[in-house]
Order: sequence, then C-alpha cells, then structure tokens
Amino acid sequence: MTPAQFRRIVLGLPSVIEASHMSHPDFRAANGRIFATLNEDQTRGMATLTPEQQAELMARAPAMFIPAAGAWGRGGSTMIDLKNAEPEIVGEAVTLAWQRISALPPSKSRPKKAKKTARNAKKSKRA
Repeated sequence: MTPAQFRRIVLGLPSVIEASHMSHPDFRAANGRIFATLNEDQTRGMATLTPEQQAELMARAPAMFIPAAGAWGRGGSTMIDLKNAEPEIVGEAVTLAWQRISALPPSKSRPKKAKKTARNAKKSKRA
C-alpha cells in the first residue's frame, strides 16, 4: 500500500480533515481529535484503536500491525506497516479508530498565551 492509498482510505471517512502534527500528517475526526497518522517518511500509518481491537488485528495480520512504542502502544495506538498492508484490513482498522474517536467530545483548544499588560510591556522594553 502506498501513502496515497492510506490517505485516500482515511479521507474517505465522513468529515475527516488532514492536518499536521509534530512534522507529519495526521487525520482528525469532526471533533478535532486525531485518529490516524502517517509517519514522517510515510512508511507507516497509525490508528488509535482500543487495546482489544489492536490485539485482534495483530492476531489476524501480524505482518501489518504492531503496537506503537511505550504507553501509546499499550493504550491501543497501532502502527500499520504500509509495505505489508492490505487495503480492506486497513480500511477496517481506520474505521474502528474513527468510530472510537468520533464518539469522544471535541478536543479542548490549547490555552492561549497570556496577553501582555502595559506593565509587562514596559519591562520588556527595558530589557
């Protein structure tokens, strides 16, 4: 599977947008939450599954799916080796991830930086 094929499958789900996160493409549900990504060199995809879904897919297609490193992987984040990927199973995996993430409330926006007050502005001019 090519990165373009992965992208096409993911973007085929309802209301998905592609953005960028930590210098690589990510895919977000309508609530703004990430449910899939492509790594920087686009050799692997990732789907945010439950640990149970991850175990089932890894048992069915061990050459395609491996847990992400550390706590992310233990929580269900699952890497997809694109060179061994079969479109139908990838479609199933990203659909499960999209359904799971779409059921969550909207992501919280990052806190905005504090505005400069007149007093802080004077201090920064002195420096």
